[in-house]
Amino acid sequence: MELIELREIRKTYNLGEIDIPVLRGISLRIEQGEFVALMGASGSGKTTLMNILGCLDRPTSGNYWLEGQDVAALSSDERALVRNQKIGFVFQNFNLLPRTTALANIMMPLTYAPESDNGEGRRKAEELLRKMGLEGHMQNEPSQLSGGQQQRVAIARSLINSPSLLFAAEPTGNLDSQTSDEVLRAFQKLNEEEGVTIILVTHDPHVAKCAKRVIRIRDGLVEDEPSGAEAGGPKAVVQPKIKVLKKTRLRLGRMFGTAITGLRRNVLRAALTALGIIIGVAAVIAMMEIGRGSSTAIQKTIASMGAANLLVHPGTASSGGVSFGVGSVMTLTPGDADAIAAECPSVRAAAPIVRARTQVIYGNRNWVPSFIHGTTPNFVVAREWDLAEGEMFTDRDVRNASKVCVLGKRLVTELFQGESPVGKEVRVKNVSFKVLGVLSSKGANMMGMDQDDILIAPWTAIKYRVTGSSLGNVNQSTSSTSSSSSTSSSSSSSSVNTLSGLYPGSQNGLYPEQSTTQAADTPLPVRFANVDQILTAAKSTAEAPAAVQQITQLLRERHRIRSGEPDDFNIRDMTEMTKALTSTTEMMTKLLLSVALISLVVGGVGIMNIMLVSVTERTREIGLRMAVGARSGSVLQQFLVESVVLCFFGGFIGIIVGQGISYIVSAVLRWPVELSLEAILAAFLVSAAVGIAFGYYPAWKASRLDPIIALRYE
Repeated sequence: MELIELREIRKTYNLGEIDIPVLRGISLRIEQGEFVALMGASGSGKTTLMNILGCLDRPTSGNYWLEGQDVAALSSDERALVRNQKIGFVFQNFNLLPRTTALANIMMPLTYAPESDNGEGRRKAEELLRKMGLEGHMQNEPSQLSGGQQQRVAIARSLINSPSLLFAAEPTGNLDSQTSDEVLRAFQKLNEEEGVTIILVTHDPHVAKCAKRVIRIRDGLVEDEPSGAEAGGPKAVVQPKIKVLKKTRLRLGRMFGTAITGLRRNVLRAALTALGIIIGVAAVIAMMEIGRGSSTAIQKTIASMGAANLLVHPGTASSGGVSFGVGSVMTLTPGDADAIAAECPSVRAAAPIVRARTQVIYGNRNWVPSFIHGTTPNFVVAREWDLAEGEMFTDRDVRNASKVCVLGKRLVTELFQGESPVGKEVRVKNVSFKVLGVLSSKGANMMGMDQDDILIAPWTAIKYRVTGSSLGNVNQSTSSTSSSSSTSSSSSSSSVNTLSGLYPGSQNGLYPEQSTTQAADTPLPVRFANVDQILTAAKSTAEAPAAVQQITQLLRERHRIRSGEPDDFNIRDMTEMTKALTSTTEMMTKLLLSVALISLVVGGVGIMNIMLVSVTERTREIGLRMAVGARSGSVLQQFLVESVVLCFFGGFIGIIVGQGISYIVSAVLRWPVELSLEAILAAFLVSAAVGIAFGYYPAWKASRLDPIIALRYE
């Protein structure tokens, strides 16, 4: 049964303009199960012929059939599959992977087998080592083995995929006579017991005597072919063609295992290479978390100054083509504020405001604060304002129009001069208010006004006890209200506070008019009321536009404004402040990311450099892997996975280091830090991207190596 048939095989090397013929037309046949010695002096072409027979090289011309398959018609990947499935190599200098155990060296061809089971492959490798007498040396590295033991490991590796053809190139050239005899006996045993076809390439007649057939090559020609060979082409019916058209990919587990094994051979270099990625990822994590914490702190600071606040003002009255400005008609009610807080998803809090402007007196000291606001407890929620002392008044105080208040720091300084105001009473337009608490200091707002110069109280108390508003202001015609002030204080008609006169047109002349004292003693119940404005707070500055839309839609429905009619209210936001905040935050984030990305790029360049060095150092290893069946795609995947694994390892350590830096910065420097899961995820993705981007070229360069050139590399 013919295994190999050659017809007029020629091989010529081109060295510049010079052609050097090595094989000059070789024709021969080798049967299945033969033990052939291929002899010839150095330079005769025997090694070139072996490389062609082993599918490592291509002839310049001629035909080569292996088990009936025309090898010249196969692609490089198909030839690699042939080497993996049908051919085994035993090299003169062993070509074992350094810093790799004997067992792992033997199992290397299984990595590139289309279908193989790791457990079964390990058992087969152990059995081969036992047959070679190396049962106690399975975990030894090549440096811990003698020359004969290394050669037996190489023989076991060539048999792991059960090849039908075994090549041995000068297998005893580096061995002593006793070890040489042991190796030759091992070959004879394989041929006789296993039926493996062996082609022994040698120039030593003593070694050639072990073969059953000797083919001599001189000056590129077969000088003495066995008499049993027949002339002519291949038979019409031959062995089934080798199934090499099926392309398979390495399993993910094998790729990672091979990559980790390659990295473990030089742990220090791998660690130093990963250091660049560790520093880059740690910088990304730390800077993103510090930047995010700083951004949140800035947002809170600016939000406390009103960046997320929206002010809803009443509409504008006009008469005779003359507009009286915002707030000249009263259209907002406390119910509007309650509805906004309850029905607008983007609104965090809403509070009605009634404004006043008058003196606040304590003892013999008085002060006119910048702000006197009648409101609800939600006011401090909307303004994100804490109390430095005491407590806030309640919704019950609002319903009862209780005479209680909370003071700002500036007002406390001017009136009390170091004393605690809590529990004391101040007079606001001759109305005594008990001080319940003191607001924390806020300083000036964006317009330079002192925010701490304020007094807040229940809006009912300010409206009905201080400003003396009546419901008549609400129900008067537009023309009459347009002449009044926009604040509730303009509606005061008496020096005595009263809740009477809430209903317009109630004086019909049937009953005698009440005196001021009688009106004050018999207040009428409040059924309708208006407020000067509504303070709302969006959940965030980003949600402020959505909050404006929701408030507009709600108030138009509540005020029964038809489509096409103008709004009877105005909404003011802090657009410029929000833009400044967004611009500042984005600039800071981009700056921090730029610095971190520079570190990652530097780390990526380091990986590319080390991988290129690794490809150069491991050129012989790459040639060996290709000789045992690694396709170009397999080599590309292996080195690419090594790069990605290295980056993932660096990314994982970098995340831990980055978290540690963030913790130290927060604990020691007291800087605001906020955990960023997005940054952690981005770090992993960026690590993989860096590994692929900077590892692809070295991997591609490795995959393009010619196995013959790689095996000869020194």
